Amino acid sequence: MNLISIPAFQDNYIWLLANPQKHCIIVDPGESAPVLTALSHGQYTPQAILLTHHHHDHVGGVADLRHHFPNIPVYGPQETANKGATIIVNGGDNLTIGDQNYHVFAVPGHTLGHIAYYSKPYLFCGDTLFSAGCGRLFEGTPEQMYTSIQQLAQLPDETLICSAHEYTLANLKFARSILPSDQEIATYQQEIMQLRAKNLPSLPVKLHLERKINVFLRCNDIDLQREIGVSSPPSSLASVFSELRARKDRF
Repeated sequence: MNLISIPAFQDNYIWLLANPQKHCIIVDPGESAPVLTALSHGQYTPQAILLTHHHHDHVGGVADLRHHFPNIPVYGPQETANKGATIIVNGGDNLTIGDQNYHVFAVPGHTLGHIAYYSKPYLFCGDTLFSAGCGRLFEGTPEQMYTSIQQLAQLPDETLICSAHEYTLANLKFARSILPSDQEIATYQQEIMQLRAKNLPSLPVKLHLERKINVFLRCNDIDLQREIGVSSPPSSLASVFSELRARKDRF
């Protein structure tokens, strides 16, 4: 499979996953122009569009893409029904698109109806899980987002996290503020600084690395709990997540 990240807007990524026969799926097309350019350049034939949630920077290109490809199915959660989705999917569903199978996860938090798509090893998680971070809570609760992220964290180590934004450096800066002496976070920050200086994407990233450098996946870490002033043992790991997310919002 050929995974392509298509830059859009200021820091979005639209994902395109193509098989050797040049058939592809398009994930979260916030705008159509860069997608059409990528399709033309690679001579790809789109088979489906996958939507993770209803925000405009993830769905804004759907109408124009459907104009160019009138019969293309558009999968998405109920909250995208008025954003161009033609097939509504829910957590627990399994989809077959071409020769690929996708499992749908319900991951409320960023929005209430947010979903993620997993086709080993690819995880298209929208604005739920970022490299070294997680999405803002626009509609859901900290408890919902913690549960959603924990669900994704159970996937295999080699899972490729295909997030929808290039937020990695900002997230690592926050992580350093929480755990300034963590050598793995410090080393990774330097690596990503060099990568971004060349205008290269920091995504996708493997889950086994995220478990080390993403503080939101380390809520059970006693050192982290101590650094943010949470009593040990905490009342719940979701409460640790909630404090971290509140600090990130203020950072």
